[in-house]
Amino acid sequence: KLVVFDMDSTLIKQEVIDMIAAKAGIEEKVAGITELAMRGEIDFNESLRQRASLLKGITGDVFEDLKKELILTPGGPELVQRLKQYGVKTAVLSGGFIPLAKYVQEQLGLDYAFANSLAVVGGKLSGEVEGEIVNANRKAELLQEIAAKEGIELKDTVAIGDGANDLVMMSVAGFGIAFNAKPIVQQKAPSRLNGDSLLDVLYMLGFT
Repeated sequence: KLVVFDMDSTLIKQEVIDMIAAKAGIEEKVAGITELAMRGEIDFNESLRQRASLLKGITGDVFEDLKKELILTPGGPELVQRLKQYGVKTAVLSGGFIPLAKYVQEQLGLDYAFANSLAVVGGKLSGEVEGEIVNANRKAELLQEIAAKEGIELKDTVAIGDGANDLVMMSVAGFGIAFNAKPIVQQKAPSRLNGDSLLDVLYMLGFT
């Protein structure tokens, strides 16, 4: 079995891009781009590039500061611990940024972490995204790649997330759970979980 998680508003309570924007005093600009993306007026890749360009010049150690502020979603650590006891592989697939995804991976003991990489030049963010962008389709591809590597059939995979960019991986997985998701995502997802604790996922998967 394999369970993959989105990061922002799923494994952690916050949206990381908003936290960085708050530090840089550019919340309104970033919120505007996020809004366009949510309405489907620009695609995820374009919104990520635009938001990354606004972060140009911020010192690269901004992520170190943010690590201290991350709030893990209640029930998440316990859920991952229990899944590991059952021999389930776990991953975080995030449209956010790799330093924080790696940190969440370490905190929770996840097997895999994939996210976007922001280029750092001379100790400052250059405003560019490096490498392949982790968008909706890439999340689905990564789920398939991890499953293949671990010898797990797709029917034995579960995808959990809250955003529109999690729907593709949910459709590829054997089972998908929209966790405290936006209404459109709740409508389209295979199943919904609304509540305070991620631990309830155990019951939905038939573990007790």
